[in-house]
Amino acid sequence: MKTTAVTIRAQGAADVMTVETVDLDAPGPGEVQLEQTAIGLNYMDVYQRSGHYPMDLPSGLGLEAAGVVTAVGAGVRDVGIGDRVVYGPVLGAYAAHRNVPAARVIAIPDGISDETAAAVLMKGMTVEYLMCRAYPVKAGEDVLFYAASGGVGHLAGQWGRHIGARMIGVTSGEQNCREALACGYADAIDRRSENIAAKTRSLTQDKGVSVVFDSVGKATFEASIDALAPRGYFMSFGSTTGEAPPVPPGLLQHKGSLYFCRPTLANYIGTREDLVHSASKVLELVAAGILKVSISQRRPMSDIVDVHRAFEAGETTGSTIIIP
Repeated sequence: MKTTAVTIRAQGAADVMTVETVDLDAPGPGEVQLEQTAIGLNYMDVYQRSGHYPMDLPSGLGLEAAGVVTAVGAGVRDVGIGDRVVYGPVLGAYAAHRNVPAARVIAIPDGISDETAAAVLMKGMTVEYLMCRAYPVKAGEDVLFYAASGGVGHLAGQWGRHIGARMIGVTSGEQNCREALACGYADAIDRRSENIAAKTRSLTQDKGVSVVFDSVGKATFEASIDALAPRGYFMSFGSTTGEAPPVPPGLLQHKGSLYFCRPTLANYIGTREDLVHSASKVLELVAAGILKVSISQRRPMSDIVDVHRAFEAGETTGSTIIIP
């Protein structure tokens, strides 16, 4: 069959992406074919498109989407035609129709829309692995979380509040600070006008925080180190301003016997068992109303170049949904 999909033949700026008509084969063994209804946007898409992460070319883009199963391949037992499902991460999500491994799809519970599922799955699983497994956040702890007004940040604030932690969010601008406070953060730091480390110290009576979740990288490395309490954990999970610098063991010693970790989602949902565990935790909290998903932008796939430009420039808040 014919369908439309985003293709890149070189990595670089947003305009390397083109929307093309492509051929789609019947699903192979262990695969399902989807008519996609909503596609999630993640910063990993920018990393892959830009060349931050090398890729084999030509390639599709996008890692998560929701849709309806229209065909199943040989050997597929637990997914049927007509099922609403969401998946991720599987490269090539920017498409109207596609085939994906049945082992990577998750049934969407009744009461959760396709758009919500596509907006929350990978971002929610990112929060789950960071705050429940990489560093299990406990009630009463002080937590510093970057990009608090973005899609992951919105969910982290709510999840941390649910745990009982004191969430301190870092974002930019007064409006984004207000938005962070509405999403579960007890305090918000404006990185444009405030010293992150000094403000964190002030908010914690100079103790520092137990853990920093830093998705920014190079530009905030020193602030994150200086915001930590002795024996604190620096969880580096992104690099929107470039990679954090090499970390000498002596620096961790002299700053208070700190721990530095660079985890990634792929290692926490690599097996079907881990994927189901993480996705189920996320969808349970959504269904219970504990996690409220903020979809701030809905754009057609034909606008994908402009979508990436705005996203990369930090001009969006909450989650963005791409409509095939």
